[in-house]
Amino acid sequence: MATPFRPAPAGSLTPASLAPVALALMLGGCGAATATLQGAPPPDPPLPPGIRVAFNHHSGHRYRSPITGRWRQGDDLEALLLESIGSARQEVLVAVQELSLPRVAAALVERQRHGVAVKVVLENTYSQPWSEQHPAGLPPHQRRRLEQLQALGQGDAVLLLRRGRVPMLDDTADGSAGSGLMHHKFLVVDRRLVVTGSANFSPSCIHGDADDPSSRGNVNHLLRIESPALAGLFATEFGRLWGDGPGGRPDSRFGLAKGGGPAQRVMVGATPVEVLFAPHRRSDPGHGLLWLERQLDSARRRVDLGLFVFSAQNLADRLALLQRRGVELRLLADPGFANRSFSEVLDLLGQTLPDHRCRLEAGNRRWAQPHEGVGTPRLAGGDKLHHKLAVLDGRRVISGSFNWSPSAAHQNDEVLLLIDSPLLARHFEAEIDRLWRGAELGVTARMERKLQRQRRACGSGRETPAAATTTIQATSPSPQES
Repeated sequence: MATPFRPAPAGSLTPASLAPVALALMLGGCGAATATLQGAPPPDPPLPPGIRVAFNHHSGHRYRSPITGRWRQGDDLEALLLESIGSARQEVLVAVQELSLPRVAAALVERQRHGVAVKVVLENTYSQPWSEQHPAGLPPHQRRRLEQLQALGQGDAVLLLRRGRVPMLDDTADGSAGSGLMHHKFLVVDRRLVVTGSANFSPSCIHGDADDPSSRGNVNHLLRIESPALAGLFATEFGRLWGDGPGGRPDSRFGLAKGGGPAQRVMVGATPVEVLFAPHRRSDPGHGLLWLERQLDSARRRVDLGLFVFSAQNLADRLALLQRRGVELRLLADPGFANRSFSEVLDLLGQTLPDHRCRLEAGNRRWAQPHEGVGTPRLAGGDKLHHKLAVLDGRRVISGSFNWSPSAAHQNDEVLLLIDSPLLARHFEAEIDRLWRGAELGVTARMERKLQRQRRACGSGRETPAAATTTIQATSPSPQES
C-alpha cells in the first residue's frame, strides 16, 4: 500500500546520499506497525497503489526548512524531487516554469555525470542565471525575486546546470518571443514515474522567502505517480517542447503551435487517470475550460475548490447551475487574486469591481445572492494559495499546473489531471479542511477597502455593450435541474 511522503530533515539529503538503501532509511516506518501516542495526530489515510502526495503546509507532518534551519509543519517537496531524481538510471526530463533550487540542479548534474540523460525546459523569463542579472534591468516582480535568491546564499541553480553541461532550452526555441507561459511543473524519470502538481521548483513555491522568517512558501502540492503509461504521455508532451534540442533543427513547439490534443486516459493500477495538455484554440471543443466545465457538471453532491486564479466566466456560471441543483460548494481562493476586477470570486460574492480604467469585465454575471461558502485562507505575508485543485463528490481529484483562466486554456503550456480515487480525494479534502479552518469568508476587509476605493474613483464603472453586467440566481432550486 502506498504511503504519504514523510521525508527526513532537509539537511540530511544530498545528491550523494540518494542511494536506495539510504532512501529506505529516510522513509523508515512506511508500512511498519507504530504505536499511537496520546495527543498525536491521527495516522494518514491510505493512498492508491502507485500514487503518493505531498503538501508543503501539511499540518500533521514536519521537516527542517533549508531556508531558516528550523522545524516547520509540512512535507518537504524538495526532498520528494531529490528522491525521484536520485532514482533515475536512464533519463530525467524536466519541464518547469522556474527551477531555482540549487540542490535540485546539483542532483540533475550528478545524475548526468553518472550517464543519465538529463534534459531541462524552462520558461524564458527564468532561463537565465539570476547571478548574471542586474536589478536595474528587471521589472519589479523580477527584481524582488532576484533579491530573495541573493538572500538565500545557496547558489544559482541555472548556472549550476549550465556549468554541468545539462542540455537546456526555453520557449523561445521555436523562434518566437516565447509562448504565453511555459507553465508546466513536471519531471519524468526513466519513463516510469511522473512528479507533477502546482509547485514550481523554487524556494518561494516550496519552503518560503529567505528575507521573511514568517514565510512558509506558497501553498502547494506535488504528486508522485509510478506508471509507465502515464510517464509515456508526459514524455511525449516533453518531446513536443524539446524537438531536436539545443543545436538541432528548429522543431521545438510551444503554445498553440504544439497542438494540445484531446484528453487521454490511462490506468495507474486500478485508478483511472485522465490527462489533458494545453493550450487549445478557442474553437476547439476539447479545450481546458470546457473540459473543466464537463467535470464540474458531473458533480452530484459536493465540490471543493482551492484555486490560485479563477477568471473563467463559464466555470462561475457552471457553479451557479450546480448550486441550483443543490450541490454543496466550498471555494478557497488566493487572497491576492480574489479581489482583482476579473476575478470570478467576486461573482460568487455578488460583487462587481471596475478595473483601473473604471471599466467592467465583459460579459460579467454576478450572483444575486452572495454564496456563503467562499473564502480566502489566512497566510503569512507574501505567501500565496497556489493550488489549482478541485475535489468532486469526495472521489475525483483535479490537479495540475492549469490555473482556471482563459490564458491557461488558450496560450500557456499546461497540464490538467483528473484522478478517480476516493483514497486520494481524502488527502485533498483534508488539505481543503486545513485551509478552511480560520479562513475569512465572504467580502473580507481587504476586499471591502478595494471596492470602496474603486467606487469612489469610478462610481459603478463604465459599461460598454459588450461589457454589460448581469445578475444570475444561484441559490433557488430549479425544478428543471433536479
